[in-house]
Amino acid sequence: MDNQPFFTLFVTYLTVEKRASPHTITAYQTDLIQFIAYLSGYIPKKIVTEVTGQDLRSWIMSLAKEGLSHRSINRKMAAIRSFYTFLQKRLLATDCPTASLKSLKGKQRLPIFFQEKELISFLDKQLFPIHFAGLRDRLILELLYGTGMRLSELIALCQKAINLTDATVKVIGKRDKERIIPFPRPLTPLIADYILEKERVGYHSTPQLIVTDRGQPCYPMFIYRVVKKYLAPTTRASQHSPHIFRHTFATHLLDKGADLQAIKELLGHSSLAATQIYTHNSLTRLKEIFKKAHPRAEES
Repeated sequence: MDNQPFFTLFVTYLTVEKRASPHTITAYQTDLIQFIAYLSGYIPKKIVTEVTGQDLRSWIMSLAKEGLSHRSINRKMAAIRSFYTFLQKRLLATDCPTASLKSLKGKQRLPIFFQEKELISFLDKQLFPIHFAGLRDRLILELLYGTGMRLSELIALCQKAINLTDATVKVIGKRDKERIIPFPRPLTPLIADYILEKERVGYHSTPQLIVTDRGQPCYPMFIYRVVKKYLAPTTRASQHSPHIFRHTFATHLLDKGADLQAIKELLGHSSLAATQIYTHNSLTRLKEIFKKAHPRAEES
């Protein structure tokens, strides 16, 4: 029996029932294709429902020999666990080969973020041309930092979801979960000017707020290019990913005394554990302040 039917059923489940994000679906597809390719070479003609824990451990060892990080391997294991959980729920598999798998321990990387003065100085610089593309580019960066929304949420954001009166925006997060995020009041005139310019150039028929130079809905690589265009030549940031603004949003709120639970709700995290990583950033900052300020901090 071919493995393709199991693969197709799982992707349909992720798309229709699980309502996973396009990014998650693509990542899981890639991981499963790699696993099935390995299985075909390792044990020809063996189908996924016959896989054992030993087979999976051999695959994981092969990934480690290829030089993949523990983080990447753990993500692939998460995809495989989800796949076999699905097969069991559908009674397509009786045994679960992932039961004995344990996540690999690795050094936790702290989120990279901007210092407050650096980011405010960057956003206040006259870097953005006064025309449609310039207004849009500035709005992309300001919304990412001003709301902490995810890249996928910004791309899907509809113009009608913006409430200029209340200075709030409604976003659709993971698993179609809605949440309301306030945005800084100074963004109100920027959003209003952009919408007027969007209408003036004839792109008002596109429901998404952020559109390309041709008036089409934007896409991930488009946002990445915009972010890199402005960050690369003007900041010291080691990464030029849109996600750095989300990290900065959360870290700055925490530094200013915001409640961790409130930050969790603003970010749309499903659990507080995902939000707690930002406490490490603040702790690092507090240690630096302590070393500079306490008379005996540098004593051996």
